[in-house]
Amino acid sequence: MDKDPTSFFGRWWRYLHERFPLHQHGPLIVVFSFCAVSFSSARRGAGWPDPAAVAVAAVSSLCFFLQLRIADEFKDAAEDRRWRPYRPVPRGLVSLRGLAMLFAISAALQLALALWWSPLQVIVLLIAWAYLAAMSFEFGCREWLNARPVTYLLSHMLIMPIVDFYGTACDWAVTSGRPPSGLVAFLGASFATGLVIELGRKIRSPEREEEGVRTYSVLWGPRRAVAWWWVCVAFAALLGCLAAYEADVLAPTAAILIAGAGLALLMAWRFARAPVGDAGKRIELAAGLWTLLIYATLGLVPQL
Repeated sequence: MDKDPTSFFGRWWRYLHERFPLHQHGPLIVVFSFCAVSFSSARRGAGWPDPAAVAVAAVSSLCFFLQLRIADEFKDAAEDRRWRPYRPVPRGLVSLRGLAMLFAISAALQLALALWWSPLQVIVLLIAWAYLAAMSFEFGCREWLNARPVTYLLSHMLIMPIVDFYGTACDWAVTSGRPPSGLVAFLGASFATGLVIELGRKIRSPEREEEGVRTYSVLWGPRRAVAWWWVCVAFAALLGCLAAYEADVLAPTAAILIAGAGLALLMAWRFARAPVGDAGKRIELAAGLWTLLIYATLGLVPQL
């Protein structure tokens, strides 16, 4: 439902619609969170996860990803003023001060949930916050990282397994008090899936490129960029299969993920053959569908 863009809540509704659309991110974050809690629960041999644990993980993860978006608004403020004046902050829809307040509110909600859930959860939260803070300040070497796009990508995508680890802690922090075995491959699959998402949203056809926007299709060329995107899909599938092996559900998981990777390969081939029009949007959509597939698979199959 549209809201009056001149009202306080209307402006923030519009901001979320443009920069953090809940109808797109919400389902992904719920599946992501369910997967983290469910996989940890399955590795402990405890069966289906506690719904309260899933809820804590989902709300906390939503806050994490909102905080990442807000951090980007601050990091990109100067570039947005110069190259992207249509975005909410440079055009005056919301202010950086208002975004800082929203960041603080989301962090307070995370802390309240962690304190309510388990003291150990607070420790994991502080670890995640520490990495997020380091990312927000580009690890103190912004120019160095900007000159090395691959290093920039890899260093920033480490936040994905960290947030996923926080999600698993919503299970084990209140039960065994320590992470179950077999999480390394699972967290690796989360890292690789983060690469799939990040590459997928920055691959465009040449006529859809914008001046001042650094995309991987500009950096590497559209065909090479989509090839690397699919390599990341395959890497995520491999690590997902290793995680499934640890959970004794390799065969069904491999069948699902290989089929998904095959469809992703078809999408990549179609883009490489004709990188025109909205072909890049289809890669971004495929990245989102892959994310739903791998997390739903790793969350559900070990429980069946």
